[in-house]
Amino acid sequence: MSKIQKLTLSGTLVAVGILCSAFYIPLGVAKCFPIQHLINVLAGVILGPLYAVGTAFCTSFLRLILGTGSPLAFPGSMCGALLCGLLYKYTRNMSMAFLGEVIGTGFVGAVLAYPVATIFMTKPVSMFAFIIPFGVSSLVGAAVSIVLLVAIKRTGIITKELKLKKLN
Repeated sequence: MSKIQKLTLSGTLVAVGILCSAFYIPLGVAKCFPIQHLINVLAGVILGPLYAVGTAFCTSFLRLILGTGSPLAFPGSMCGALLCGLLYKYTRNMSMAFLGEVIGTGFVGAVLAYPVATIFMTKPVSMFAFIIPFGVSSLVGAAVSIVLLVAIKRTGIITKELKLKKLN
């Protein structure tokens, strides 16, 4: 896939993230956004870790500017996208991409959201307050993305880019 194709797909995924940003689940100070996790896995698998992180950053940044997101989106989405992309890059297994998104967002991103909430949002929260909301959100979004990727693989769309070892 050429750089122009990657940038185009990345921009399209950012646009989907922005258009769907009205659909979130409020859990405390966090806005759980399963669409972001779906986008992270799609970008991580199809585009690779760097484009996945860039896509997550751009989506989070634009959502923050538009008032449909919060600063908590940055650590959650970017950590999930990075780990998802790296695990898929080195294993070519969608199960590992799924696991990377859930662990990257649900644990690593959730723990890194603590200083963001306390410093930038001045919200007094526990260090582990975001693990359950981020974990649930990432589980739902990543599961939907795997279903979508399996469908894409079976239809033959962008087959050579996926290079899947396993369909699970």
